[in-house]
Amino acid sequence: MLKEERFQIILDQLGHEQKVYLGHLSTLLNVSEDTVRRDIKELADQGLLKSVRGGAVPHSPGPHHFRDRIKYDNDQKQIIARKALQFLKDGQVVIFDGGTSAMLIAQMLPKDLKLTVITNSFPIASILEEHEHVEVLFAGGRLLKDSFVTIGNDAIQFFKKFRADICLLGICSIHADLGVTGPNFEESEVKRTMIESSKEVIALATTEKLGTAEAYYVCRTERLSAIVTDKEAENEDFNIYRNLGISMV
Repeated sequence: MLKEERFQIILDQLGHEQKVYLGHLSTLLNVSEDTVRRDIKELADQGLLKSVRGGAVPHSPGPHHFRDRIKYDNDQKQIIARKALQFLKDGQVVIFDGGTSAMLIAQMLPKDLKLTVITNSFPIASILEEHEHVEVLFAGGRLLKDSFVTIGNDAIQFFKKFRADICLLGICSIHADLGVTGPNFEESEVKRTMIESSKEVIALATTEKLGTAEAYYVCRTERLSAIVTDKEAENEDFNIYRNLGISMV
């Protein structure tokens, strides 16, 4: 079997199963585990999957730059934003991360809702500047140009000053075993601090981001209070997250 044929079989298996194991692929392809390991490394180097201990999982699909993410899966994100509004009540202190789903929630906030919003997102701060009843606290720091958010020690220390009721967390990748991960180290560090500074964490994720992983760890999956997706909450594919005690919305 040619190497390119093995690559296609590995990717096909990954598409169906959302995770592949060295032992299973070794048997399926009739090659050694070392050969499978080298194949997975090549595919990972090409950005086609994420290599993990004992196998591989998919990368999160979709673009990483904020301008591109605004246009990507916008209909699904609108559904997520509308569903997530149910978690917001008068008087809450809420952390908004810099995701595009969180930005849509900011745009949809009822005009009479009274919140204190803590954010490191320039677009979200700009949107909420016009909201009469929302006080905005903005984290300083260094600008991450791909995401239009502040990062670095100043942002981290800022978020440590609060104990928010809720964190609205945009998700790049989430996997039941590997946790919440992201593609940028410093942004993942800030997200981790947001989570540590919040009582509840509401994850905002299109379904294609479930079962995927990126390079930088954010938090355990079990730390999430709820995952808001663009699909019906009763979907059987979500049972793996319900079994961890997470509400699916």
